[in-house]
Amino acid sequence: MVKNGHVTVIRQMTYQPAGRRAAAVETMTFDRLRELNDGGTQRADFHVLAVIDAGHGSVTVDFLHHPLTERSAVWVPPGAVHRWDDIGDVAGHLVLFAPTAPVTHATRQLVASPDLAAHWSIPDADWLFVDTARNHLLLEASAPPEDFSTELPEVLLSALIARLRPPHAEARFTHPVFRLFRSSVETHFRHHHDAGYYARALGYAPRTLSRAVQQATGRTAKAYIVDRIILEAKRLLAHDRLTAARCAATLGFLDASNFSVFFYKATNMRPGAWKATVAVE
Repeated sequence: MVKNGHVTVIRQMTYQPAGRRAAAVETMTFDRLRELNDGGTQRADFHVLAVIDAGHGSVTVDFLHHPLTERSAVWVPPGAVHRWDDIGDVAGHLVLFAPTAPVTHATRQLVASPDLAAHWSIPDADWLFVDTARNHLLLEASAPPEDFSTELPEVLLSALIARLRPPHAEARFTHPVFRLFRSSVETHFRHHHDAGYYARALGYAPRTLSRAVQQATGRTAKAYIVDRIILEAKRLLAHDRLTAARCAATLGFLDASNFSVFFYKATNMRPGAWKATVAVE
C-alpha cells in the first residue's frame, strides 16, 4: 500500500498498491488503518478519501483540526500533512488513489483542485447513493485476481466522488476565470506573489480577476495567493524542516528577513516559533 520515506517529524508516504495489481485505486477499512496508524503525522503523494459510517475521532489536515462524526467524509489531497487521532471506534472505509485515477472530466477537475474541503457531513438525502457507490467500489476492488479490472475501480471511484459532492465544488466550476487563476497560482506561486502578475498573464483586468476570485472563494485574489504561499511555507517548515532562509529561497523571497515578515503578517508568528509549535505536537 504505502512505503515510508526518510523523514524527521512527518512520514512521507508514496502510493504503492498491494501485490496483485498495479491499480490506481485501493481501499481499506478503518480497522486496517488502526493497525497501521502510529499516531504520527504523514504526508502522502496520493489522495485519501474516507467515508465514516459511525463513531467519533478527529483528523488534522494541513494543521487544521476536524472532528470525525457519523456519516461524514474526509478528503486529504496529495502533499497535505495529516494525522488521525482517537479513531478507536470509527467505522468506515478509506479509498486511496492516484491523482490520475478519476475517469470523468468533472471528477478530474475536482481532484486537481488545490482547495478541496477536508471534511464535511453527508446529507441524509445523499447517504443511500454514497453508500451504494462506495459498496460497489469495494466489491470490485475485492474481485479475485482473474476477474480484476483496473478500469472498473476507477470508473466507480468517479461515481463515488460525484455522489459525495464536496462542498462548494459546483460553485468553483462555474467560474472559468477563477479556474484559470487557480491553475496559474499553483504553477507560479513560488515565483510570483502579486495579483497583478496573474491578471496580466491571464489577460484580464485586475478588477475582473479579483471579482471572480471573490465570488468563488470569498477572498481577494491577493489573499488567495498569500494563503497558498503560507500553506506551502508551513508544509516546508513542518515536513522538510527547512530553515527560514531555505523557505525564502524556495518560495521566491529575497531573503529570510523578507520571508519572516511576510509569514508573521499572515500568521502572527515567526517561522521558527511556528515550526517549534508543530514539532512538539
